[in-house]
Amino acid sequence: MDTLVIVKKIAAAVGLLLCSNVFMNLAWYGHLKYKSSPLMIAILASWGLAFVEYCFQVPANRVGSDVLTITQLKVIQEVISLLTFSVVAFALFKEKPTVNQGISFVLMVGAAYFATKK
Repeated sequence: MDTLVIVKKIAAAVGLLLCSNVFMNLAWYGHLKYKSSPLMIAILASWGLAFVEYCFQVPANRVGSDVLTITQLKVIQEVISLLTFSVVAFALFKEKPTVNQGISFVLMVGAAYFATKK
């Protein structure tokens, strides 16, 4: 497969995973911003967000699996998940990143590097 095609597929997968993970983190944690809402409303809203998440995640894995192993895709997804979670935690809940979180992120990036190295 042509190198440009590989790069385009990886870029598409990463872009789709970024979108997917924003919705995933909002589905998992966004309802915590509205604890006074009835639980059933929170569940239904989270399901709606999770549906949108899957609309990005499934194509990301299909495109990505053409050029990456599923293990590589999973490690990339976890790094993206941590990054998007950090943004959601700061934007919605004003949580400031700590040194330990920064160290854990660097280690995850290292894991992604080694998992994707052929």
